[in-house]
Amino acid sequence: MISRRTFLRNSGALALGSVLATDVVANATALLAKARPAGIQLYTVMASMEENADATLKRIAAIGYKELESAFSRKLGGYYGLKPKEFAAKAKEHGLTWRSHHIGGARRKPTAGTTNNAPAVINLRDNYQQAVDEAAEGGLKYLVCAGTPLETAEDLKLAVDTFTKTGEACRKAGLTFAYHNHTKEFEKVDDKIPFELFFSEISPDLMKWELDLAWAVKAGADPVALFKKHPGRFPLWHVKDITTEQKPVEVGAGIIDFKPIFAAAKTSGMEYFFVEQDAAPSPLENVATSFANLKKTGVI
Repeated sequence: MISRRTFLRNSGALALGSVLATDVVANATALLAKARPAGIQLYTVMASMEENADATLKRIAAIGYKELESAFSRKLGGYYGLKPKEFAAKAKEHGLTWRSHHIGGARRKPTAGTTNNAPAVINLRDNYQQAVDEAAEGGLKYLVCAGTPLETAEDLKLAVDTFTKTGEACRKAGLTFAYHNHTKEFEKVDDKIPFELFFSEISPDLMKWELDLAWAVKAGADPVALFKKHPGRFPLWHVKDITTEQKPVEVGAGIIDFKPIFAAAKTSGMEYFFVEQDAAPSPLENVATSFANLKKTGVI
């Protein structure tokens, strides 16, 4: 028969063990969260990429970034003058993984001919299947619409139709299609809010979201509230900061509190995030500062 003293001692040990186990789980979770690799949207450093992609990728890797999201190249075309497999291999040489690519959305008119020998920049209205095929060739996981005209009811209909077709093509190719917001998605167009319309009209199996945190905040939206309302629908984020005057700045130099947003990463379904700074005055130095500031906050 167990004495009262032995029972209390054992109970205390169990309770202490439970607390310690809880602490271990919490610490492990925190470590996993901090181990999340940081990505960069190459639009921020487009000029450098077009001038010398190899040197730029080397610098990005040295800063500490691990994931890439590419954007169009006005000067070189394609993927900074390379084919999809070539660019994927170039990224890998520098220890970087190419995860996602941005492409223009549903233009109102078909693409016109180019001038000054500039390469054509493809878009989803005219070239969605080409975009999907190239993304698959590059081994990407995501193809993302960078933005689309949102001024009229016709724009909304064209967007829904184009995104549905693109989502279906992506699914067949083993990719995921996503949409990147600016502020217009949260403003009424023909008495409809594009953000809400896209959620209601396009199947979650066909389109996910890349939430641009700064533009969402600028539009008056709360990222964490959006994650709770639409859990699992935001596998990609643009981590961007703005000032009180709504000017893009380095992450950590503006008004956005990223800690509660990153704390809700699991709810959002986030897989990858990409640092971005529009019109960065010194792009490579700016993205280095953003990375350092994210490290200080403990989210990476």
